[in-house]
Amino acid sequence: MEIILFKLAFAFCLLSTAGYLLSLLIKKVVPAKISTWILVIAFGFLTINLFLVMVNPAGYIKIGSREFFSFCAWVVAGVYLAFQMKTKTRILGSFISPIILLLMIAAAGRESGRSLVPEDMLGWLTLVHLVLVVAGEALFILASCAGAMFIIQNSLLKHKKSSHMSRLLPALHDLDRINHLGLLWGFPVLTLGLFAGIVFAGYTWESGWPGDPKVIWTSAAWAAYGFLLHQRLAIGWKGIRMAVISCAVFILLLLSYSGVRFCFSTLHDFV
Repeated sequence: MEIILFKLAFAFCLLSTAGYLLSLLIKKVVPAKISTWILVIAFGFLTINLFLVMVNPAGYIKIGSREFFSFCAWVVAGVYLAFQMKTKTRILGSFISPIILLLMIAAAGRESGRSLVPEDMLGWLTLVHLVLVVAGEALFILASCAGAMFIIQNSLLKHKKSSHMSRLLPALHDLDRINHLGLLWGFPVLTLGLFAGIVFAGYTWESGWPGDPKVIWTSAAWAAYGFLLHQRLAIGWKGIRMAVISCAVFILLLLSYSGVRFCFSTLHDFV
């Protein structure tokens, strides 16, 4: 049953992504609206799948490699759909849905069943750490995608290209608002997640963890996003400046994650 639900969620994610990209190609919003509902169905299947897989008869949470990436896709989809209820910027899904699909592809290529987290690290605090960090990063993904779309829309309007594409994309103030809300909510959520990890590491590893490459780069990304939020709230940065810097910081985060994952020895090598 779990495999069937995962395959259904994957298939609907694929259909949703195709629909969003078709919306950009033909410059019509109707396919994007349909794709949003397809993504809702995929989210539903994925929700049931995660519930059945992660809560086993023994009564404890099981976090496997496939489940972890499925959970990442589930959070990103959930955050985007929640924003859809407020902003109606459906065409933003053309940037978000490929990320969700990539996470689902990563999940499909991973092993299911075997615990992702080592036995000595299992516990509720580990679960809180993973859930909050993934949720915070999902909000940053949304903020960065809104920033990328802001750059495109601003360029079209700046060069006075009043085309079907510029009318199709969301208004600049809507994209700027999403960028703002993504940072405003993502930073405290990520902060709580990192704090939970620090508390757990302090009790479990005792020493050595502050110099772990994963901890250093994650802390640097956290500081960068904190700087962005400060500049937005205290200095009043907004618009194209925030959009460009948000995208740059997100790219830096992706590069740092890839570099740490493949180039350094880390205590977090299970993620």
